[in-house]
Amino acid sequence: MKNRFLLMMLFTGIILLSSCYYDKEELLYPTGALTNCDTVGTVSYSAKVVPILQQKCYSCHSISFPSGNVAMSTYATDKATAVNGSLYGSINHANGYSPMPKGAAKMTTCEIATIKKWIDAGSPNN
Repeated sequence: MKNRFLLMMLFTGIILLSSCYYDKEELLYPTGALTNCDTVGTVSYSAKVVPILQQKCYSCHSISFPSGNVAMSTYATDKATAVNGSLYGSINHANGYSPMPKGAAKMTTCEIATIKKWIDAGSPNN
């Protein structure tokens, strides 16, 4: 009888433990998933990249107030930040880079993909 009870408890415990699992919400429901992201063709600096940078970067990294000694807000400064790798490294939260935007949520997958595509194209002024 004791063995049967222990076996029943063990079976119940296994069923309960196997029914519990942990999923990360950001993996199940990513914000800005690439399925809704329009990065087909050429990514325009003025139409696609600047609006993202205005919303996420320029308030802290302007020419007059270059937080962290990183100035942005013109094509020349944005391209320099892109070419030296710090723009993508920071927004992608890569090791060795300061994660940006500081004190805010990470950019969406779509925003990062848009900027990456512009950088990979040579950071054109289009």
